Amino acid sequence: MAKEEIKKLLENSKKDLDVDYDNFVKSIKDDLSSFKKKTLDQI
Repeated sequence: MAKEEIKKLLENSKKDLDVDYDNFVKSIKDDLSSFKKKTLDQI
């Protein structure tokens, strides 16, 4: 029983980490595009 619980917890953690990673990547891309736009507007 404990092995199944641990396996389930690991799967849930992996899903959470994948979602966090995707959000992080999206945030970085948004920041980068915003920075590019501001830089081009200044030129």
